[in-house]
Amino acid sequence: MTGNPSLAHLLGRVGVVEERIRLLVAARRAEDPQPDDPFRGLYLSDEAVDRLLGEASPSPDGDGPEADPGGTSPRQLHCEQLADAAQADGHRLRLRELASAFRLLPLDIDLLLVALAADLDPRFEQLFGYLNDDVTRHRPSAAVALALCGTPLSAADGRARLLSGPLITGGLLVVEDPDRPLPGRALRVPDRVVGHLLGDDTPEPALQAVLAEPPAVSWGDAAPLARALGAGVLLAYLREPATGSGRVLAMGALRSRGCEAVLLDLTRLAAEREPLQLVELAVREARLRSAGLVAGPLAAVADRPAVLEALHAEPQPVLLIGDASWDPAWATRAPLLVEVPVSTTAERSSLWREALGPLNGVDVQAATSAFRLRPEQVARAAGSAQVQATLTADGRITASHLGAGARAENGSALDRLARRVEPVVGWDDLVLPDAVLLALQEVALRARHREKVLGDWAMRPGAGRGHGVAALFAGDSGTGKTMSAEVVARELGLDLYVVDLATVVDKYVGETEKNLERIFTAAAGVNGVLLFDEADAVFGRRSEVKDAHDRYANIESAYLLQRMETFDGLAILATNLRANIDEAFTRRLDVVVDFPLPDAAHRSVLWDRCLGRTLQRAPDIDLAFLGQAFELAGGAIRSAAVTGAYLAADDGGTVTMAHLVTAVQREYRKLGRLTLESEFGPYWGMLATPRRSDR
Repeated sequence: MTGNPSLAHLLGRVGVVEERIRLLVAARRAEDPQPDDPFRGLYLSDEAVDRLLGEASPSPDGDGPEADPGGTSPRQLHCEQLADAAQADGHRLRLRELASAFRLLPLDIDLLLVALAADLDPRFEQLFGYLNDDVTRHRPSAAVALALCGTPLSAADGRARLLSGPLITGGLLVVEDPDRPLPGRALRVPDRVVGHLLGDDTPEPALQAVLAEPPAVSWGDAAPLARALGAGVLLAYLREPATGSGRVLAMGALRSRGCEAVLLDLTRLAAEREPLQLVELAVREARLRSAGLVAGPLAAVADRPAVLEALHAEPQPVLLIGDASWDPAWATRAPLLVEVPVSTTAERSSLWREALGPLNGVDVQAATSAFRLRPEQVARAAGSAQVQATLTADGRITASHLGAGARAENGSALDRLARRVEPVVGWDDLVLPDAVLLALQEVALRARHREKVLGDWAMRPGAGRGHGVAALFAGDSGTGKTMSAEVVARELGLDLYVVDLATVVDKYVGETEKNLERIFTAAAGVNGVLLFDEADAVFGRRSEVKDAHDRYANIESAYLLQRMETFDGLAILATNLRANIDEAFTRRLDVVVDFPLPDAAHRSVLWDRCLGRTLQRAPDIDLAFLGQAFELAGGAIRSAAVTGAYLAADDGGTVTMAHLVTAVQREYRKLGRLTLESEFGPYWGMLATPRRSDR
């Protein structure tokens, strides 16, 4: 065979089908009781049939001697001999590969070729119309196909091949018109199968929507899995940790075996209307291409047993990816269980540098160590960082671009359960005692290096403990707890997620725990800082059990104690009432930060910071007096500064001492405090009085 041996072999076998059609047409004519039927021309005349049969065959080898329908003709023998020679020379023959992958018998191959003929040569449409005795039916019926294969309709095996044989279960053949009796049903080969036999490997359009791109990264040791595949393992479950990648490992193992991969995204699949049909298409795609099927995450379809059972592509391997323990209910077959290793901080830093190339002046490890990403996520995040850098004039990648790229990998699940805050304040915006600042810096330090200390160095072994960091911010309202959490998040390059307790606490038993579990689960896949404001509402002390309410409240606290230990992220609990936090929670906290009320010197600095640099100030502003006279927390000072700015906006645009003492008076009123002349001193007379309209 010359040119394309695979196509030549296919067309040669279709030529054998034409040969059989000639014999069947001759037999039908001989048995026709009304050869001179005046209505014969309404569907097809004998002369037209003669003309069609007289046209040249598409076979590259020309015509051969005729044989009985279903028999092995010299032409077929000659075609297969040429195919043997082509295979011996190392050529791929797609028809033979398909027969091997789907375990087709000779009868299956013949039926497939009969159904395929009209897709390769339009002459067969009219010929099948003649044989069907209905010119409107251009595809072979089951009766015609079996006759061309030399199999009687009464043969149980022949009928079974069209009802439940490998052609049907493998998606290679569709038997249409289910309301008709089987002999009259039309046979059709799906376009994807036709395209594959002709040399096209483009997947079905519907399937492409749920296929994932292969990760452009190499990581981990795939040799053990590759050995298992070489030993004949056809089903494996790769359980991956938060920073490991079962997909990359599976791709590496298949590549080392010289095998392609079909990557099925089960999250996208679960969102489709007909997921089972798409799984069947994916399985067929893997078998057509002699590829391994890699599917994950398994949790997306864990509640759909029919979908899981359909992930069966023998003789091709199926590699399932997930983060939970294997459930025997997921499949009737026992899989090979593979624990995917975690990626180390050094490995991830190497992947960042490999994807980005040399970066001048950027410490990649310092800029990315706080992010827990899988290897393929690192590659995508690096690409996102390069795109973000195009916004700058020189196009240079900075640490902020790396952070933005990493945050782009965050899912949206937590956005529906907590309020996302993009940090905009830094260390310079905090006015706190040195001891508090040191404690906050320790929180950031622990979060940045937790993977190295808790992961690489295993400093918190056993009991399924997570790689998280938990901190308690305790202090009166307005002392800077939320702002400090924002500063820590910005220092780490992470987003801040503030949990709304209204979406957590539920009066029904067990619902609060479910809500918290949803938050912790969503947070596990997000590189962010989780802030529980007013945390004593859910992390409160356990009490003596006096009634059923106490018992369930204690169960809720016990659940939280366990969940905090297994959490892998950065959680900050903020409370005004530290004494209400259960001691067991305190023991599990990494850092406790007590926020005191500011002293006079700090209050003066807070007034200065809160007034900012844009608002114009009058010369009479006495910051020292404001700090000394009014014992306010930072939040109250900020609120008073904003009120003073509003008063200034209505009075010429320059803030004066009168505006500020009036703002303090309004703040005192909000707090329920008395306004005493002794506190306001020489500025008492500046307090604003209500305006009276002229009469």
